[in-house]
Parts: sequence; C-alpha cells; structure tokens
Amino acid sequence: MANFIETLPDGWTIYLWLIIGAVIILAVVYWIRWGIKNEQFDEDIKYVLFDEKDRAKMAPEEFAKSQSVIKSQIASRDQFLAADAEKRKSGA
Repeated sequence: MANFIETLPDGWTIYLWLIIGAVIILAVVYWIRWGIKNEQFDEDIKYVLFDEKDRAKMAPEEFAKSQSVIKSQIASRDQFLAADAEKRKSGA
C-alpha cells in the first residue's frame, strides 16, 4: 500500500480533500433536511419548558404563548403517534 501511494503523481491529495469535502457537504445538507422535516428548528420550543407554576414569573403574553406552544406540541405529538401506530398496524 505504501508503494502504491508513493507511485501516485504529485497533487493527488487535493482530489482526496475535494471528495472528503463533498461528502461532508452532502452529509450536512442531508441532516439539515432531516431537521426541517422533523420540526427540529422550532424557535418556540423554549416555551415548552414552562408550566402553570411559572405564571407569576412570566409576562401574561409570554405565558399565553407558552400555553399555545404546549398545545401545538401535544397535537403534533398525538399526530405523530397516530401515524406511527397506523404504520405499525398496517405493517403487522
């Protein structure tokens, strides 16, 4: 193997780096696409941490936003679980 590498002409490593760079870019694009498809870039996710005990610590509009985000997250979860159950049911 070492003999093979020594017989290669000068400048071959740039092609190796180009291939590795292309693979990295493709992987990043794939994972960003996956994140978008699976709702991973939701800016309102920070509101899911709050509950009724935090009402006094928050402004009324923030608390209302928190409650609406929690309801939408629960609905999204229920929709996902229903789709997953249907997929399992049809696959069995």
